[in-house]
Amino acid sequence: MEPVGRNTLPAIYYGVREVTRDGPETVAVLPSDHLITATGPFLSAFRRAERLTKDYLVVFGVRPTSPHTGYGYIRPGEPLQDGSLVDAFVEKPDLATAGRYVADGYLWNSGMFCFDADLFLSECEVCALDVVRAFEQPVEEAYRAVPSLSIDYGIMEKTRRAAVVPLEADWNDVGNFDALYAALQKNGDANAVRGEHIGIDSSANLIIADRLVATVGVHDLAIVETKDAILVAARDEAQRVGEIAKALREKGDSRALFHTRVHRPWGSYTNLEEGRSYKIKRVTVPPKRRLSLQMHHHRSEHWVVVTGCAEVTIGEKTYLLRNGESTFVPAGTVHRLANPGLLPLELIEVQIGEYTGEDDIVRFEDDFERA
Repeated sequence: MEPVGRNTLPAIYYGVREVTRDGPETVAVLPSDHLITATGPFLSAFRRAERLTKDYLVVFGVRPTSPHTGYGYIRPGEPLQDGSLVDAFVEKPDLATAGRYVADGYLWNSGMFCFDADLFLSECEVCALDVVRAFEQPVEEAYRAVPSLSIDYGIMEKTRRAAVVPLEADWNDVGNFDALYAALQKNGDANAVRGEHIGIDSSANLIIADRLVATVGVHDLAIVETKDAILVAARDEAQRVGEIAKALREKGDSRALFHTRVHRPWGSYTNLEEGRSYKIKRVTVPPKRRLSLQMHHHRSEHWVVVTGCAEVTIGEKTYLLRNGESTFVPAGTVHRLANPGLLPLELIEVQIGEYTGEDDIVRFEDDFERA
């Protein structure tokens, strides 16, 4: 998981660099939110793309089934044996423009790619040197320094080696709530529900929640509950959710950058409650993992083991804690938490201090080479 969101290019660059340390590779980049029927034409498109990867960075262009204003488009250029050069990438159009694009043979930009790793990394040095230089640092520092760039804008629109392979498959970019609604099974009132719902005179709604949602007289809405927020939006306006994130960023609200549950190389933590001068977390550490040897200037910590076994280092002492046992870490004390057992370790961490920000940390040793 990324420490913070920086769009697609930093994540792809770092991933490609890491998976190819043992030698050259042909790499496919596939978003996790696409719904695809992987039939013969889908596999055939990948074989054609692979033949082009020696000389080109290949993007898959889906043949449109209708004008669509939610996708970017690709204008194919000079033909190649297994595809075409990319003549232009164009942004999401209005409906009339989308109709012209479909009539003129444009393709939907799928956001899926196939390329030779060495060629991709060399094009990054040409087109996105800021990204390359940022990742000369440890990954968490790199993510603080790297610009937010998409692979389309950072590489594909700048390189002279962009090619497109047409993809004829049942494909849906489930990248917004309206698309998710279209992909899910509906009940008798055309509501797509994940969770518990009671609806009175309510139809064509997308409802995703862990608690009971009751609706009266509403239609064509997206209602989505997470642990830290509830979204209610017209389904056809739900792709504007990015405007909410922008508003949070402009306010300096950390919820624009961090989920309630935050993944780290050593495991994860969930923010349960936060107030002035305190924060409560549930910390999960998989077997045989450990956090860095660290220290905090402005906060102390109280740990209570819920399940599993914790190996605790505080100052010069190292000892084990089991479920129900607890310990205290004073501010300014070097400490470490590890899971030496065979089961996941879960503990409740109560932070107390004048400042509980995640950047109040000094690492002395780290298994993941973070600064």
